[in-house]
Amino acid sequence: MDSISHVDAGDAGHIVVSGSHGGASGGEFAGQYELAAVFFNDAGIGKEEAGIAALRMLNVPAGTVSHLSARIGDAEDTWQNGVLSHLNASALSYGLSRGERLQDAVTRLLSALE
Repeated sequence: MDSISHVDAGDAGHIVVSGSHGGASGGEFAGQYELAAVFFNDAGIGKEEAGIAALRMLNVPAGTVSHLSARIGDAEDTWQNGVLSHLNASALSYGLSRGERLQDAVTRLLSALE
């Protein structure tokens, strides 16, 4: 989804790929539902790592793609071209890694979550 603000109860249990920045507001939206995992755009990271604040807020696997690899606000571009830039501890525990293509990471994560 282009905006994480569109996440709802029907997305619970799913992996969500969002074009939104991974800031605190993104973490608040994503944290309202029991998602299997969620990915955002790092939006250039920003002051005091504001663009990746959601990663610290979420207990599910979560990460950001580099703003240099995918357009902010564009989930399709995030999916097609996104390269992981930052990950939370849960994502790391599943073996996801920085520099990996988002599609490859999600494919492996789907297998691990089954």
